[in-house]
Amino acid sequence: MAKLKTRLVTWDDVVSWSRGLAGKIRESSYRPDVVVAVARGGFVPARLICDFLLIDNLLSIQSQHWTEAAKAEDRAVIKFPYKIDLSGRKVLLVDDIVDTGESLALARNYIYNNWSAEEVRIAVLQWISPVAKFKPDYYFMEVKEWVWFQYPWTRLEDTYQLLKRLLKEEGKYKKEWSFEDLVNKFLEWYEIDVGKEYFKEAVDVLVRKGILKPEGGKYIVNFTGE
Repeated sequence: MAKLKTRLVTWDDVVSWSRGLAGKIRESSYRPDVVVAVARGGFVPARLICDFLLIDNLLSIQSQHWTEAAKAEDRAVIKFPYKIDLSGRKVLLVDDIVDTGESLALARNYIYNNWSAEEVRIAVLQWISPVAKFKPDYYFMEVKEWVWFQYPWTRLEDTYQLLKRLLKEEGKYKKEWSFEDLVNKFLEWYEIDVGKEYFKEAVDVLVRKGILKPEGGKYIVNFTGE
């Protein structure tokens, strides 16, 4: 049984889902003047939506709730706030997923209150309905059981953070690890295979941060500096 239910998302998945999401928006007859990507997860879907709907105007806003893989901050915040005039314009706010929905709700309200948009609708690839605080206007996939979607644009970041989380627990009982040990335990915990190159890069990050110390062809766990 996996310690964290995780789904590996491919680039082909993202393109296919974004195309399907764009089709739903088109069918609704909503014609946005501007697409706003929620940084960082919404960048790729938003650009694809622009392509599939032939929309030229693309902006971004950073509304952040998740600070690392499957770990949320206490509240969502707008980072680097700025003001523009979208008076009389319809906005499509795009993100990868509605989990709690707090970051998207904050971004939507900020755009209404500070950018003076005429209308703001939300579009996402996944809506995790049991935990989300609202239903987005458009979604490609409803997810009825919580799962961490491991998107291709956070492959290294998530692999590093998930390995770190694994080692914080498993490292209490096992201090010395081979590379193969780390890969196998990752597969056991998360049941996804990110590929050997990502595993190597994530281990290199752990070494640079002093969490793993190379010694005699193996790695020694060290969280004393945490």
